Amino acid sequence: MALIVQKFGGTSVGDAERIRSVADHVARTRAAGHDVVVVVSAMGKFTDDLIRLADDVSPTRPPRELDMLLTAGERISMALVSMALGACGVESASFTGSQAGIITDSEHTRAKILEMRPERIREALAAGLVPVVAGFQGVSTERDITTLGRGGSDVTAVALAAALGADVCEIYTDVTGVFSADPRVVAKARRLPRVSFDEMMEIAATGGRVLMLRSVEFARRHSVPLHVRSSFTWEPGTWIVEEDPTMEEAVVSAVTDDTSEAKITVSGVPDRPGIAAKLFRELADRGINVDMIVQNTSLNGMTDISFTVGKTDLAAAIVACEKVKDEIGAAQVTSDDNIGRVSIVGAGMKSNPGVTALMFETLSTNGINIEMISTSSIRISCVLRADRVAEAVRHLHTAFGLDGA
Repeated sequence: MALIVQKFGGTSVGDAERIRSVADHVARTRAAGHDVVVVVSAMGKFTDDLIRLADDVSPTRPPRELDMLLTAGERISMALVSMALGACGVESASFTGSQAGIITDSEHTRAKILEMRPERIREALAAGLVPVVAGFQGVSTERDITTLGRGGSDVTAVALAAALGADVCEIYTDVTGVFSADPRVVAKARRLPRVSFDEMMEIAATGGRVLMLRSVEFARRHSVPLHVRSSFTWEPGTWIVEEDPTMEEAVVSAVTDDTSEAKITVSGVPDRPGIAAKLFRELADRGINVDMIVQNTSLNGMTDISFTVGKTDLAAAIVACEKVKDEIGAAQVTSDDNIGRVSIVGAGMKSNPGVTALMFETLSTNGINIEMISTSSIRISCVLRADRVAEAVRHLHTAFGLDGA
């Protein structure tokens, strides 16, 4: 008998019929002899609806009150799923994030988990119940309700799986697993039966939309096997596990794309120690996450620094750069939100030469210009014009032999 954490996303609990289907699946898992802990997201686009309602009510959204509002969606889902389980003859009990013992810091709307105290969940399991936990939320060390940010229900599920010593954490969504590319962009994209934690972290960080990066990091840190599956077909999906040293990894497993970032260039920067530190410290102090960074070769003692940030952080990042511009002696600050990023990811890249050359040759052959480049041991990312991203993904998917039948 295994202990399984099953997380169901918004589309999986989108209406009464879907909720009944989820309850039936949980009941079948129980009937197979397994203990189950269920984690649920808000129904469909309910969270978006709440955000719009908040905007209609007030031009300001105090983070504490926004967290209090947004957690309502998951509380509705957990109660309805628990009721549906009762109709299937399965005894259950619903728990909010705070009742489940999820302790976070006090950063409202993007809290991080500090500690797990799942005693009530263990007690419910020992009593033969199926605990149904509201995802996306916890309680801060200051006893305020907090949320974990977009995709936070994945983090809730993985954290519970780690704390309870679960055998697997199943993530149910509206797709059948992790694909070699976004199927909406590449018609011949194929489902990957197995992906290593390292590969999945790179996929999530560069535009993969199936799993939140923080959940993969958490799973890797605590060695929690993940199984991404569809709640519409219930077929086996993609396993995300430790890299198997006995197996030869694919050179490139996936091609990802992301058009959610913008580029900022700080021009005419003196090329001397400490300049970049001042610039990026100002950005860090404002909570702005910087992704790719490129510094041009020094010319006459001056250089340019370009970097990417999320479009949602662009305005704040420009303000930060303008604040330190004179202090660091920069000439000007410019921005460009018409960019996109294309990345290739594969554990086999570590031991296969020529991958970089093939990527650049493929883009060059198709007249696609590269503006920025960033690499890791298993990833290469290029910044392009936004309107060429989809085309680039398709060409690279074919060039690396990823097209399915």
